[in-house]
Amino acid sequence: MALTVGFDLDMTLIDARPGVAAAIDQVGAEFGVDLSGSDFASHLGPPLQDMFRDAGMDEALIPALMDRYRALYPAVVIATTVAMPGADEAMAAVRELGGRVLVITGKYEPNARLHVEALGWSIDHLRGELWSAGKGVVLREQGAAVYVGDHVGDVAGALAADAVPVAVTTGPCDRQELVDAGAEVVLTSLEQFPTWLSDNASRFAEPMAG
Repeated sequence: MALTVGFDLDMTLIDARPGVAAAIDQVGAEFGVDLSGSDFASHLGPPLQDMFRDAGMDEALIPALMDRYRALYPAVVIATTVAMPGADEAMAAVRELGGRVLVITGKYEPNARLHVEALGWSIDHLRGELWSAGKGVVLREQGAAVYVGDHVGDVAGALAADAVPVAVTTGPCDRQELVDAGAEVVLTSLEQFPTWLSDNASRFAEPMAG
């Protein structure tokens, strides 16, 4: 089986923070509730409904808040989102080894696909609306050997799939949090990933027939 590497999306492959903040602020204004877009943008990763709960929103209102946010997302967020430093090179490094690239994210899947399309990325498999150990189900199904993410939830997903957890400190979790969660390696950004992958390529090579 070809080497398969999974990547998280928010703050691993993309930086959507300005658009997310604007969209959340707009939702708050429309519904007349106290929502801080900057707070949401600085804690990307967990499921959207959990973030609304953490912001003190009434449980009965959360589905409507989510629907409005997701409806605003294509117009407000996609165009302002940029690739994280090293994202293109990280995926290219997998391709250079004949590998497959997955994107496994907690983001609403239709909007995740819009990001991938807008950035012109070729992805072998994308799944959205998965969080923490739940990501491990798809990573295992797809035969992922490595999963790269910025959150302790991403580390949990990798471990649940017996994939190597590679973490980057570009999101809300610091190095120690990621190490404590079980990350095998913690990089400062994806710019370091091609070197790490090259140094570890022999671990993931298919055994010679014989």
